[in-house]
Amino acid sequence: MPEQGAHISHHRARRFRTNLRIERDNAALYSRLAELATDPRLSRVYRRIAAGEQANAGFWEARLRELGTAVPTARIGLRVRALSWFAQHFGTEFVMPTVVRLEHADHADTPVDRSGHRDHFVPPHGLDVPGGRHRTQSGNTLRAAVLGANDGLVSNVSLVMGMAGAASGDRAILLAGLAGLVAGACSMALGEWLSVNSSREFYQAQITEQAERLAVSPEDGQRHIAGIYREKGLEPAAAEHLAEHIAETPRAALDMLVREDLGVDPGELGGSAYGAAISSFCLFACGALFPVAPYFFLGGHTALLASACSTAVGLALIGIGTSLFTGRSMLFSIARQFGITVAAASITYAVGHLLGAAIAS
Repeated sequence: MPEQGAHISHHRARRFRTNLRIERDNAALYSRLAELATDPRLSRVYRRIAAGEQANAGFWEARLRELGTAVPTARIGLRVRALSWFAQHFGTEFVMPTVVRLEHADHADTPVDRSGHRDHFVPPHGLDVPGGRHRTQSGNTLRAAVLGANDGLVSNVSLVMGMAGAASGDRAILLAGLAGLVAGACSMALGEWLSVNSSREFYQAQITEQAERLAVSPEDGQRHIAGIYREKGLEPAAAEHLAEHIAETPRAALDMLVREDLGVDPGELGGSAYGAAISSFCLFACGALFPVAPYFFLGGHTALLASACSTAVGLALIGIGTSLFTGRSMLFSIARQFGITVAAASITYAVGHLLGAAIAS
């Protein structure tokens, strides 16, 4: 029985340390976002959240002390450093949806007994930011960038390994790799262009329909707006008064209904199709360049080994990037990338070897 009690105590201490790390990381990240935010109101929001996360960290420190366990020294994790770098160079809105997604993942993956913690816990979600919503387009750019580069790397390393398995010459491998890079990047760009354009056309049709309904029956629009504010917690009288004020300006009423019902910014409608196409082309090409680049300078088994090494570097970078928006550990993400890519490359190498032997005979 004492051994069982010691096991339970060890398990609880490990969970508490995990929660402490999460809360400390959140506090450090929001403090950094507060420093970088250009909007003073947004900066105050981030500082308030950071203070709440620091209070949460204090709670877990106290729980560890109650167990007689040493409190680990505070360290800023690699994930916080990476997100802070992105926020510094691309703005806080670029990383906020990723930050919120990570917090949901962290707390979902850490089923800790929070009894006694509820009084201290400050939810970090649902920020009161200008515009009412995080800008999904900019916030998902990091995720799209990582996935686009991953598609390029995995598909092209499979192609290069397939050609190598067929005992093709270095020149043939280089040409095949470049052809795969250009073809895949063009395909990705065209697919993204069509996707964004289709999305814009869909939302534009929805907005037109909403505008027509509002013009024919402004009273229904006003009632709908009042209902939205009541759902947000306003008193019925205040909701009616605010809805009446907004309905006096049809453009403002339409803008609000589109944002609330469709969840899009009428001024953006999913962003630029050409911008999405160009970025998809470049990101796919960047990923696809890793396995083929060594063949520009090397040949034979040396080029194949160098291709494997450069691919490993690319996979590690993509694994780190993936961990930023999935919430999984970086080591797990890197290992998963390696496992998937090695499996794909092994299959294409074997198929290429069999086909090469069959054609040669």
